[in-house]
Amino acid sequence: MAAPRGPDRLPLLPTTVVGSYSVPDWLGRLKTEYYQRRISARHLDEIHEVAIKAALKDQEVAGVDMVSDGELRRDNDIDYLLARMPGVRIADRAKADYYDYYEAWVDGPLPEPGPGLDLGLAADLAFTMDNTDHPVKFSFTGPFSLSRRLRAPAGTDPAELVRSVARVLNAQARQLARAGAGVLQIDEPFLAGHPDQVGLAVEAVNIVTAGVPASWALHVCYGNRHARPLWEGHYDFLFPAVLGARVDQLVLEFARKGLEDLRLLRGYDWDRAVGVGVIDVKTDQVEPAGLVADRIRRALDVVPAERLFVNPDCGLRHVPPAAARAKLRAMAQGAAQVRRELGRPGRTAPATPDPPSPPVEAGTSR
Repeated sequence: MAAPRGPDRLPLLPTTVVGSYSVPDWLGRLKTEYYQRRISARHLDEIHEVAIKAALKDQEVAGVDMVSDGELRRDNDIDYLLARMPGVRIADRAKADYYDYYEAWVDGPLPEPGPGLDLGLAADLAFTMDNTDHPVKFSFTGPFSLSRRLRAPAGTDPAELVRSVARVLNAQARQLARAGAGVLQIDEPFLAGHPDQVGLAVEAVNIVTAGVPASWALHVCYGNRHARPLWEGHYDFLFPAVLGARVDQLVLEFARKGLEDLRLLRGYDWDRAVGVGVIDVKTDQVEPAGLVADRIRRALDVVPAERLFVNPDCGLRHVPPAAARAKLRAMAQGAAQVRRELGRPGRTAPATPDPPSPPVEAGTSR
């Protein structure tokens, strides 16, 4: 078993990412070439390795404390996992565009995971850990959201389908823990569109995390398909059900929506860590480090510094590479500024100036 790289190596107010990283145009084109059968899987894998190494370097240079592989091997948030699950059928694996969703269906709940089941996630984590000395976060889409993209015959119990997907993910999480995962994150991007199902989603999250020795995070956003929210609203629907989730951290979006929903953490006495979104991923505009620092200070009115993580609202997949790098640098600089104010400087963030972009007014969200 590899030695885990987790939160014990992080400074106060650690900076991290949610998961996905900017997909440059050339990488998107080459992914589509693969799905149109113009390049081989081996060729695409080599391309992915180059892209992941570059993404890790971007995060390190920006001053991010806990990095990810950018999910750059994945075509989208769903298909990379569903296409590898026994019991899931996909008639046509060609795509006009790599980011399209497959049409996938099942005959009922997925079969129980056997000892040989391998979705390839542990190998992905091992590659990432071999190419950085930073703590690593590894994220994957949760069972509720995955089930939303599965068609099933009439009479199939949708709740049992979600649970069966969760059992497969639990088996994979155990492999990830053996491979050295320190921080694992479950992403539920579709949950905001089904607020009446939050109880089932939390039940499934607990199936995924059961018996897995890692620090667990749960990310819930309002969607990030093509850099647009799929739903709007507030996080009221999560509470109080999410209090029963066996996770160590909630990762929520605040930069675009504003910080009003921090009230829920106080009102429901959330006593675990919180990943506070301070970077808006639905605009290319780069936040000044001072605005990031202000958002962190306001979050500290509710969440103690020892339990506050600093991250973008969601994945950076749709943010152009230059803007993504600048946004992460501003995030790291803003966190470093607040650490200094608290007398806990930690690692110094790169002191490069903010890029010349139109300023965002303090206190606004977009």
